[in-house]
Amino acid sequence: MKVKVPKINPSKALRIPSKRKRKNTGLAPGSLVFTGEKKLEHVEVTLMEYNAAGLIREATEQGAIPSASEEGVVRWYDIRGLHDVELIRSLGQQFDLHPLVLEDILDTEQRPKFEEYDNSFFLLLQALSLMTQAQAVEVETEQVSIYAKEGVVLSFQENDTDLFPGVRTRIRSGQGKIKKRGADYLAYALADNIVDHYYLLLDQLETLLDELEEEILREARRDSKQRIHQLKLQSITLRKVVSPLRDAVNQFAKCENPIMGEDTNMFVRDLHDHTEQIMENIDSYRDLIGGLYDLFVSEVSFKMNSVMQVLTIISTIFIPLTFLAGIYGMNFKHMPELEWRYSYYVLWGIMAIIALGLIYYFRRRNWL
Repeated sequence: MKVKVPKINPSKALRIPSKRKRKNTGLAPGSLVFTGEKKLEHVEVTLMEYNAAGLIREATEQGAIPSASEEGVVRWYDIRGLHDVELIRSLGQQFDLHPLVLEDILDTEQRPKFEEYDNSFFLLLQALSLMTQAQAVEVETEQVSIYAKEGVVLSFQENDTDLFPGVRTRIRSGQGKIKKRGADYLAYALADNIVDHYYLLLDQLETLLDELEEEILREARRDSKQRIHQLKLQSITLRKVVSPLRDAVNQFAKCENPIMGEDTNMFVRDLHDHTEQIMENIDSYRDLIGGLYDLFVSEVSFKMNSVMQVLTIISTIFIPLTFLAGIYGMNFKHMPELEWRYSYYVLWGIMAIIALGLIYYFRRRNWL
């Protein structure tokens, strides 16, 4: 009997489905394709214009096209929403952004990076937030792009959430150094604001680790292992974000672009120290998560050993009692003890003495 074997197309057999399909695969470098998810109905552009005297103008429009900069004035355009490719293209033409910069802005799966051009620089980083719901923990990322040139800063983000409330407050109030400095310092301030929120996230993560440790010590439950695994995955996400950011900020600190002032370089070097510290904290938390897993396994093993110890002791006590019951439960006709008047009570007494003696012995050995 011949069995027909179906023919398999090698190209189809080796085809592996992917969860993420990149939309810009195979396109020429600099092609503008939005690869993320549309999170806003309309793109919002917020303008803040200021100089050394203070805030000059603040306006919010949808689809606004900025005007040219003036000497001594810094204009900050905060663009929220990246799905409008034509608007991004027009911004690139208005401020002479390199096509690769525009491509990186629209590609929301980029790793943090720093690029330096003739009279401008570009910094790409990730804003992080920790979402906790029931027993689920997830680190959410949002790509933030910062482009700076003389007198102009453009920031791009995916959502409508204001990621820079502290910077806006400083500009409105005129407090601090931000109004007396140029676009380079504003770009640093925006990046520093993002990195500062990393500390808040790490504090939340540390709180979750402490709570999980107390829970495991109190009672190692089955869902504790799942939470440990979730935290481990989120720590990997944090490391994937912060590790390239550390290198990008290091390049930012060494930037010798004409628009970068020496005073700003000093602050950027301090920002690099912050990223180093955050990276060290993430590595520490990864070790703590590994320790929590070991603690979980130890607690489960200890609990199992305690149960096995109790069961073993109970079995040990009943082994001699079962032996006696087995002997006198045999159906032999001639057994001397069967004719004794008090043999039943004597047997119960012997069993009680053996059981109590074993319990006393186990307590002396601290087995109970």
